[in-house]
Amino acid sequence: MKAILLGILASFFFAFTFILNRQMNISGGSWVWSASLRYIFMLPFLILIVGSRRNLIPALKEIRKNIFSWLLWSTVGFGLFYAPLSFAASYGPAWLIAGTWQITIIAGSLLSPLFYKVVITQSGFYKVRCKIPFKSLMISSIILIGIGLIQINRANNSSIKEVIIGIVPVLVAAFAYPIGNRKMMEICEGKLDAYQRVFGMTLASMPFWLILSIYGIIFIGAPCREQILQSLIVAICAGVVATILFFSATDITNGDVKNLAAVEATQSGSVIFTLLGEILVFHGKFPEGLSLIGMILIISGMIFHSITS
Repeated sequence: MKAILLGILASFFFAFTFILNRQMNISGGSWVWSASLRYIFMLPFLILIVGSRRNLIPALKEIRKNIFSWLLWSTVGFGLFYAPLSFAASYGPAWLIAGTWQITIIAGSLLSPLFYKVVITQSGFYKVRCKIPFKSLMISSIILIGIGLIQINRANNSSIKEVIIGIVPVLVAAFAYPIGNRKMMEICEGKLDAYQRVFGMTLASMPFWLILSIYGIIFIGAPCREQILQSLIVAICAGVVATILFFSATDITNGDVKNLAAVEATQSGSVIFTLLGEILVFHGKFPEGLSLIGMILIISGMIFHSITS
C-alpha cells in the first residue's frame, strides 16, 4: 500500500510537467529548452541531496563499473522519455499529452518478458524470465478505458494534426520510460537507493541534454527568463520530487512484476491532476458526462490495483 500511495503522490507532481510545458509553449518557448533545462537544473539539486546523504561517491563508483550501460539506458529512460514528451506539448493540449502518456501503464507490463527476476532456493539462486502479468494488465485496461472516455469527449475540440503529432511522440516516451527504469533497476541490483539512481541516470543522460542545448543555442536562441523559471519549477516538482517518489515506489516492489505494474498504473492519476490543473490555470470546464465517467474508472482501476497487489 505504501508503494501505491507513493506512486499516486508522484503522479501529482508529474502533472506539473504537462501543465507547465503547455504553458511554456503557448508563451512561445521552445520544447528544446523545456526538455533540456529540466535535467540540467535537476543535477545540482540531486548532487546536494545525494551528497548530504553521503552517498555520492558510492553512486559514482557504481556508474564507473558499467558506464556504457548507464549512458545507454539513462538516455533511453530520461532522454527518449522527456524530449518526445516536451515536443508533443508544442502541438497538443496538456490533457491529450497526459492522457496518451498513460499507455505507459500497460507498456511496462508488456515489456516484462525482456527482464529476469532472481529466484532463491535451498540449492542457490537462479534467474528466470518474467512473464506478462495478465491479471494486472486486465485491471490496467479499466484505467485505459477511462482515459479513452476522457480523450473521446475532449478530442472533438482538437484538430487531427494536434491529435496525431501530440500522440506519436508520447507513445515513444511511454515505452522508453519504463524500459529505461527497469533496465537500470536490473543493472543496479539493489545496490543504489532511489536518490542515487535518479542522480546517476540524470548524470549519465547529461550528454544527450547538452547536445540538445547546443542545438537550441544554434538554431533557436537562448530561452527567455520566464521559460527558465518555469523549467526550474518543473525540474524541482516533476524532475526531483516526482521521480524520486516514483523510483522509491518501484524499489519497494523488489522487482515483482505484478506489484511493479500496480505502481506504474498509479501514474494514471496525473490525468486527473492535469485536468484539474487545466481548470485552474487555463480556466477550463470541470469534467462532465463521459469525462466524469472516465475519471471514475481511472480511480476505480487504481483502487483495484492496490487491493490485488
